[in-house]
Amino acid sequence: PAARPPWPSLPAAAPPRSGRRQPGEPPSFFPGSPPSPACGAAAEAAAARSPSEAMFPRPAFPGEVRRAAASGRSRSRPRGGGGGGTVLLPSMLMFGVILASSGLLLMIEKGILAEVKPPPLHPAAGELSRRGGGGGGEEEEAGGELEYEVLRDIRNRTIRAVCGQRAMPRSVWELPAGQRRTVLRHLLVSDKYRFLYCYVPKVACSNWKRILKVLDGALESVDVKLKMDHKSDLVFLGDMKPDEISYRLKNYYKFVFVRNPMERLLSAYRNKFGEIKEYQQKYGVEIVRRYRKNGGNSAGDDVTFSEFLRYLLDEEAERMNEHWMPIYNLCQPCAVRYDFIGSYERLNADANYVLERVQSPSFVRFPERQSWYKPVTAETLHYYLCNTQRRLIKELLPKYILDFSLFAYPLPNITSEFCRQ
Repeated sequence: PAARPPWPSLPAAAPPRSGRRQPGEPPSFFPGSPPSPACGAAAEAAAARSPSEAMFPRPAFPGEVRRAAASGRSRSRPRGGGGGGTVLLPSMLMFGVILASSGLLLMIEKGILAEVKPPPLHPAAGELSRRGGGGGGEEEEAGGELEYEVLRDIRNRTIRAVCGQRAMPRSVWELPAGQRRTVLRHLLVSDKYRFLYCYVPKVACSNWKRILKVLDGALESVDVKLKMDHKSDLVFLGDMKPDEISYRLKNYYKFVFVRNPMERLLSAYRNKFGEIKEYQQKYGVEIVRRYRKNGGNSAGDDVTFSEFLRYLLDEEAERMNEHWMPIYNLCQPCAVRYDFIGSYERLNADANYVLERVQSPSFVRFPERQSWYKPVTAETLHYYLCNTQRRLIKELLPKYILDFSLFAYPLPNITSEFCRQ
């Protein structure tokens, strides 16, 4: 279109041998240039791809292949008179081209996603009216809406593709007894507000349990200062009869909150082995004895992150403690069709959306983060991952790969270049 910046002159090249390509010869896109194995959009995409995307590429959105092909064709045509000496593309012009192209593709993507209309795993911008938005403003609504739509669409597509495989369970009754027992023990019930919540430790589950107690009348307010009891005054789906379980799974609103798998593991490690004596004695002592030479005298409070990861490698996923068991094994998203998947990364906004969706009283809000809580930041995660053997992390990833792929989290970047930053 008219707004496109002028295409720079191409470097001077040797004259073509003839005006026609010889039979069997690959096409040369510029006169006198050797055939290239990858060009246009395909080469740019390959060059920009991160290591995690290279291992687990995402499926293309509708029309994406056509856009890439058209882009490759348009960029491959020589423009202008061709002659002259070598002219380099200025860096600012390149930046402008990339920026304009990215904006155009995002606009196209938004139109495509609007046609798909997947079931709402995330609230659309503007739906958080009654409770004050949870940290969002006009800028977030304008700039973040498309990002959430893309994330929601990726999760929808991936879950449908994975759970649509013939070998995957279609209901909790198709699960082996141990797996069924695990998921039913993690589904909390509110009969008054007709919803099921699958709690995942280290994904704000204590606050959600506090809310359930308030909704049931067992707790006056979410702000009451008391030590959280994770068993009393809560109703678990696993305590019900089979017909009662089936009815609620079919008719109640079901939701779960997820978190970046490596961030969740680091949070569990820092909390359980740095603060909780019970875990230090039950797990820490054994971990140090097993993986450290002359570690028999440890009290379990000095477990290293590498030792913790080695322990996870040797554990069966289905037998893990719930604080580091994969979310897939805890909540079985193929056997239970969740109506909403919330993210720890936008906890307040997603939590307020759920509270509106189940029509809870307006005074019930998601609790503020406690002042003593030390969150896992990107810098903290970066530090731990880059000071751990790469081999250890790579061997652990397959155990949590369904959490990464189903919930659209990127694999950790542990390249030398990234860790040097």
